[in-house]
Amino acid sequence: MDATGSAPEGTPPAGTAASRGVRPGRAALVVALRCLTTITILVTAYFVLPFTRRDVDVTNLVLGLSAVTAVFALQIRSITRSDHPRLRAVEALTTTMPLFLLLYAATYFVIEESAPGSFSESLTRTDALYFTLTVFSTVGFGDIVARTEPARVLVMTQMVVNILAVGVATRILFGAVEAAVRRQTSGTRDPG
Repeated sequence: MDATGSAPEGTPPAGTAASRGVRPGRAALVVALRCLTTITILVTAYFVLPFTRRDVDVTNLVLGLSAVTAVFALQIRSITRSDHPRLRAVEALTTTMPLFLLLYAATYFVIEESAPGSFSESLTRTDALYFTLTVFSTVGFGDIVARTEPARVLVMTQMVVNILAVGVATRILFGAVEAAVRRQTSGTRDPG
């Protein structure tokens, strides 16, 4: 700092990653490892945890989607406060999207277990995940289709939430990244 209390020209704003000496490459490696760990834990949990017929309750799906929304909201908050907002946005996606997709896959699996014939073929956990990704990526149906009305309603909810996830969530993520970058370039820091 000079006599006026200002940092010398060229000095990174106080409180930023650059001012603390955190290298972006190291931060990217840490985020990549956390993403890989998160995805591994979520997929392992999906294939290992027991799902029972009582888990098919609509309330459980709503609670699960509420949990995904809460995780997403916490991720947005962390992006706006992060020294590496773009990396945190990537991490937010790799936490929230697999959680969302696995929630639907588990629900499809349990529906088929509790009401056989809900889909055109019996679903294993892999089949349920395949069907979920087919619906999410909008590549269309071929070998697995929803046959019963409750299964079709569930698939329609996923389609609607997919549109929201891709459109609204993406906009929110970009907005959080932009806010964090503006905060960093202005040199101010959120108190909290």
